[in-house]
Amino acid sequence: MTHAEQPTPIEVHQPIPLSPYAPSTAAPTLPQPGHVPTVASIVLPDGRIVTGYAIDAVRPEPVTAKPAVSRAAANVALGGVGFLAVCGGLLLLTSFIAALTAFVTQLVILAAVVFGGWIAVQVLGTSSHRGGTTVNIRRAVFKRNHFHG
Repeated sequence: MTHAEQPTPIEVHQPIPLSPYAPSTAAPTLPQPGHVPTVASIVLPDGRIVTGYAIDAVRPEPVTAKPAVSRAAANVALGGVGFLAVCGGLLLLTSFIAALTAFVTQLVILAAVVFGGWIAVQVLGTSSHRGGTTVNIRRAVFKRNHFHG
């Protein structure tokens, strides 16, 4: 581009709002029960006047804050904690049952030893006669393989 072909600078004009006024009979009216819309006029840079109803800006609905962790993830985590607690309890329970079994086994062995000892003393102890029947055996004579008593 040469110096002569440079474009002319563009002037930007901002619209100037006018004070609201009552709509004329030619202006369309919007039927809204119990509410009269505001009418606004602005002057464009070329001198034209534009009149219209003010429209409220559409506001997006507020976004509800989502939790950082989903409920499913929290439930899985809590289930894992519960499972670990149950496993620990089961481990303690099995240890307790094993210890109780060993204790009962030792008690049974002790009872067998004590009872067996008492039986042995009764059977093998000194034989003292306390009012039983006394049998005297005389010297027997064997003649020709016959017993003569």
